[in-house]
Amino acid sequence: MRTLLVTGPGGAGTSTVAAAAAARSALGGRRTLLLTRQDLPVPGLDGVPGLRTQRVGGSRAVQDLWDAHADALGALLPHLTLPPATSVVPLPGADALALLAALGTADAEVVVVDAGPLRDGLAFAALPGSLRWWLDQALPPTARALAAVRTATVAAGAARRGPLDAVLHVVPAVERLLAADRLADPATTAVWLTAVAREAAVPAHRRAASVLALHGLRPAALVARMFPAGGTGEWWVRRAAEQDAALGRLAEVAPLHAVPELPGTPADVTDAVALLGGLDLPERGGPPAATPQRRPGGWQLTVALPFADRAEVGLTRWGDDLVIGVREDRRSLRLDSLLRRCEVTGGRMVSPGTADARLEISFRPDPQQWPADLLAAEGRNT
Repeated sequence: MRTLLVTGPGGAGTSTVAAAAAARSALGGRRTLLLTRQDLPVPGLDGVPGLRTQRVGGSRAVQDLWDAHADALGALLPHLTLPPATSVVPLPGADALALLAALGTADAEVVVVDAGPLRDGLAFAALPGSLRWWLDQALPPTARALAAVRTATVAAGAARRGPLDAVLHVVPAVERLLAADRLADPATTAVWLTAVAREAAVPAHRRAASVLALHGLRPAALVARMFPAGGTGEWWVRRAAEQDAALGRLAEVAPLHAVPELPGTPADVTDAVALLGGLDLPERGGPPAATPQRRPGGWQLTVALPFADRAEVGLTRWGDDLVIGVREDRRSLRLDSLLRRCEVTGGRMVSPGTADARLEISFRPDPQQWPADLLAAEGRNT
């Protein structure tokens, strides 16, 4: 299954582009699902053969989840009176969690996700990694193994239920959600960005490229709305010049596909699909995962961070993880078994501020974790 994530600033036509992409996929003979948090922007989508649409909402998802687990929680916390599902107020971020859960259970050849405004779309791309990090901090794998033993003991009647068991009851649901994460495979996950062709859009989309790369993704296309040509007067000339300059800089972020500015939403599916012109659905998604490369004295790990500047990037080693940050965005990158036994000796930005910007992290064997004979052999080979 392939996943196409569509996101862009408000007013850039993200929902329309997502709907058009889903319709084109279905009309091409692929079973397609459109996931969205918005009302359908194009009339007739529900009638496209092979296309299903699903509107996802946090309130509905939380209510369904509460209905499914309230009895079990009530048994674990008998001293509390739990509210009915219709009285439960969703937590912040419930919409994104509901969207991730719907993506995990999707049954289609192609799933198009209307991820909404750019800020929400980037947060959605980061969500699975953030959930994994918090789960590992709250309950590391060893603690989860012990928790499974306790759960079995309680179920057998050899121990009394308590508040801890209410927490442990939630853990399997989170693990199932992460196990079904389709964003974890960047080879089958592609991203389209939408934009209005103005100079003000450039910084936000350059930053989006950095954040997506941080999470192992990259935009496969940038769909830009263009102001119509042919006008006269000083204002029109200046606006056209700004648009041309913006298009040149936006093309550095991803391959550019221009669509005309329309007076309203497309009248029907045919008009929506026509907006995409020759823009085909991508066959593959992001770059392959970073792997360590042999260097004199150790290894090097390279992480692409297009357009990131040196001052924006942070790097921290925490246990078996590298925490990499670009401004306020962070990702915890789990090291493989080789690099876990190494020390971080430095990190440097190459070509900062450009499309080729990347972070090169150097490692050397940790004498405390390498057998003496292997360490000696390593020294002779360098």
